[in-house]
Formats: sequence, C-alpha cells, structure tokens
Amino acid sequence: MPLSDQEWAEVSTELPQPTDAVIHQYLASRQALKDEEKKERADHSFRQSLTPIARRACDIVAHIRDHERRTVWTPALEERLARDRPMYPGMMFSLAKETMESTLLWKIVRRMPKGALLHAHLNAMVDVDYLLDLTLSTPGMHISSSAPLTSPSALTNASLSIRFRNPLASVPSLYEESYVSNSYVPLTHAADTFPSGGRAGFVAWFKSRCVLSSTDAAEQHHGQDAIWKKFRSCFQVLGTLIPYEPIWRGFLRRLMSLLVADGVYWAEIRFTWPMNYCRDGQETPETDYNHMFQVIDEEVAAFQASEQGKRFWGLRMIWTAVRSLDTRSIVENMDHCLATKLAWPQLVAGYDLVGPEDDGRPLVDLLAELFWFRKQCALEGVTIPFFFHAGETLGDGDSTDDNLFDALLLGTRRLGHAFSLYKHPRLIQAVRDKRILVESCPISNEILRLTGSILQHPLPALLARGVACALCNDDPAILGQDTAGMTHDFWQALQGWENLGLAGLGSLAENSVRWAAFEDQSNDEWIGDIRAATMGSGVKAQRLKEWAVEWERFCLEIVEEYGEQWA
Repeated sequence: MPLSDQEWAEVSTELPQPTDAVIHQYLASRQALKDEEKKERADHSFRQSLTPIARRACDIVAHIRDHERRTVWTPALEERLARDRPMYPGMMFSLAKETMESTLLWKIVRRMPKGALLHAHLNAMVDVDYLLDLTLSTPGMHISSSAPLTSPSALTNASLSIRFRNPLASVPSLYEESYVSNSYVPLTHAADTFPSGGRAGFVAWFKSRCVLSSTDAAEQHHGQDAIWKKFRSCFQVLGTLIPYEPIWRGFLRRLMSLLVADGVYWAEIRFTWPMNYCRDGQETPETDYNHMFQVIDEEVAAFQASEQGKRFWGLRMIWTAVRSLDTRSIVENMDHCLATKLAWPQLVAGYDLVGPEDDGRPLVDLLAELFWFRKQCALEGVTIPFFFHAGETLGDGDSTDDNLFDALLLGTRRLGHAFSLYKHPRLIQAVRDKRILVESCPISNEILRLTGSILQHPLPALLARGVACALCNDDPAILGQDTAGMTHDFWQALQGWENLGLAGLGSLAENSVRWAAFEDQSNDEWIGDIRAATMGSGVKAQRLKEWAVEWERFCLEIVEEYGEQWA
C-alpha cells in the first residue's frame, strides 16, 4: 500500500540529510576506496607528476569532453543517422568517424604529441587514394588478374597484381572473356577503359578491394572468419602496389609526412614482404632486401633533413613471417632477417609472427624455429628481440589464448594486442613484473570483430591492474582511418573511457616512447632504461625528455587557447 501523506511526512523527517554524519562518512569511505584503486592504475605515477599547467589542461579537456557528450552525441543533432541508429560516445568507429572528425575534441587530440607508433603493418599504412594516384602516375605500371573481370564475382574475388613492365606489343582487355589470366595490361589503359565509369569507376572499385567498408565493419553477425577473409585479400592487393622503387620511395615519404603531422615522432613497423621488390626500370626482382632497406635509410635521412622532418626521430622495422607458413619457409624468412640485420643493423628492431592467430600456427608449434633463430642470432653476434603478437582472440584457454604464456616464456619485450590477457591474473602479474608493454589497437580489435565498440574493449581492465600499455593503429589504410596517424584511436579512447582523460592519454603516449626500441640493447640494458626513464643516460632518456617538452607545450596551448571559455 502507498504511504499516506501523513505517513510520508513522518517518514521523510527520519531520512538522513546529505550533511548528516552517516552520509558524510559513507561518501568519504567511498572516495577513499576509489582513490585506493586508482593507485594501482598504470597511469597513476604519470598523473601524480603532472605540472599545474598540465593539470589545468586536463581539466579543460574534461569539460570539453563532457560538453560534447551532451551536445554532439545526440540523435537530435544527427537526424540522418538517428532514423536508423542512436548516437552515443564510443559507438562503432565506422559509424562515428565522420562525426568525431568534426568535434573540438578531435582538433585537440590531433595536436597531441603521441610519441611512438609501436604496432602497425607496413602494407596498410598509407592511404589508398594517394597510393593509387602515385601508381597511376608512375610510368610502366601494369595490372594482371587471375580471371577476366567480366562479372561481379570476378571483380570481388579475382587475384590482382600490379607490377612494372616494359611496353607490350599488344594490349589485351581485362574486361573481355578473351583475356588470358595473369597477363599484364597497362594500368592507365585498364583504368581508363573500366566499364563502369572509366578511371573514376576504376579507382572506386580498386579502393573497395583494399579497404574494409563501413558495411564490412558493421556486419558483426558474420563473425571473425568472414572479416579476416576480406582483410587478407586487402593486404594481398596492397602488397602488389608498393615493391617498386619509385613507389616505395613515395610511400615512405608519405608515411613519414603523415606520422609527423599527427604528432608521431618514431615508428616501429611490422615488415612482411615476399621477394618481389624491383629497382627503378627493372622487371626482375632483387634476390635480397638490401636495396629496399637502402632506400629506407636514404629516405629517412632526407626527410629528417627537411623542415617538416626535423622533429622526426626515425623508424625501424620489426621483421615478420606469416605464422601459417611451413617450417622451411619460416626458417628461410629468418635467414633473410639475419642477413638484412647484418647489413642494416639500425633498421631492424626485432622479430614477430603475423596473420590471424586463430588460423595460424601457435607459438608452441614454432618452438624449433624460434630456438634455431635465437641460436643463429647469438652465433652472428646480433640482437633481434621478440615482439610477439599474442592473445588476439576471443578464446579462453585455447591454443591462441595460450600464445600469451609462450610469448612471456620466450622473452617477448612487448605484446601485440594481448586482447585476452585480462582473463589471466597470474599472467597480468608476470607482465607487470617483467615490465612488458601491451601494444593495444582498439579500432582494429573492433573492426576485426573482437569487440563491438570501444566501450567493450578490455584495455581499461589492463590499465586498472597496472599493466603498461600504448595505443597503436595496426592497419589504418585498410581499416578506414585514411591516415597513418593515431588520432582516431586516441580520440576513441578519450571519449569512450571515463577514467582515462587527457592525463591517461598522456601516460599512454609516454609509454610508447619508454618502450620504443631506439637501439639494440641486451635484456638487462632494455629493462634498465625502462626503469630509469628520464633519469637514464641513453637515447631513450633523451627521447623521453624531448617528448615531455612537447607534452608541456601542448598543455600550455590548450590552457591559452581554451582556458578562458572552458575552465
């Protein structure tokens, strides 16, 4: 029975008031419990060391974030989208991208010094529009197909290859049944004669073969196998564009320019390449990777000497093999890695195995190859540490999830993705004790169907348990970011997770510098530099100091530009 007015009047006088001791004590205990938990966070020490200017900048950004949660992410301001779906901060990246890029928070995060990019795959770094335009304007480029492009199925599924070729005696058509499979056609001719819209239609079609569309990303019900099938096909197409010297040089220049424009000063990029690289004007591929790495060395030096590149620290490659290959292929890959390391020691940072973990060989099945590689490194007197992908899975206790155990036992210095790590309390403690960093790629994990949105991502659980992490972009050209920078991942994390804030973002960026492999180091030297941070005497300490200066400058700009309005 509802209370009568008289009964309610009597009961209401007995309710504790906000100023009563019992409420005050409860709220104090509540805050103390929250404060104690936050002391365990990976970003706690960074927050404690913030300068007054940085603290004020963090407060300003928090106000801007909260304001945009109330005013931007609403159906009323997005009528077109609201007819089909609600708007909210942290929604699926592919649906939110256009809106996020229009916000003030985006403008601020874009300017943030993000430090180092530690997890990204070379083929998928440069925007496809630029890359295709460069390829179409490069003389002698030809295209072949595994089947005539005469049906929707062939346009979607045929294997494509783009290579430099000398002029042909006759020019076949890709779009006729008489086309002989895998024969080459001048690329400009194929583009201009595309049946649906000429060159513009060709560009749109080719891009659809290289990029996961918003539909691909949103069709979660199709599961991981479906998205990985399209994902692999994108890599295969993009991989044919780049291994020709003029395009390779343009690719590297574009990559470094995009990184610096996004506040990224250093990059360690996973390098996976078959033996198909050709020098300018040559059809015959090189027999080793020396010239390809010579070009890297030349282009990095030239970029650093330019006005735009004067703040760029450089880049290194993490050599990789596809984990589904057989033993002989992997050993041959390792042999190429060793030879390239001996020739270009400053450009090879480490070794990894790539490809879908659920569909490839687990690390425990690769022990013979990995121990052989470690022995060969010792014999050659080179340091090539492991930076393993591990735990990029929804599984719990299966062979893919178990890669986390093997990665730690094999001495990995960082963990790529480690999506399932949060399920393993003992491993979390081991990661903390061994000072292993997690290279987290939230947008990649979402689009590849490990999580529905940033709000469901396990990274906050790792941060809360004190695990050192850094944000990375993984495969931005394929995943739809349209840039090599990391602003999309940083923005998603900032707007999606209440506990992070600008200070948390700053901690993640600082971590990327602290765990970067700027030079070859023994395990003891590596751990020593991570512990010493800015108090060390080597390259890492200097880079951390340089990043700290950029961070403080960034915070001051926020205070000066937005402080009066948003304080």
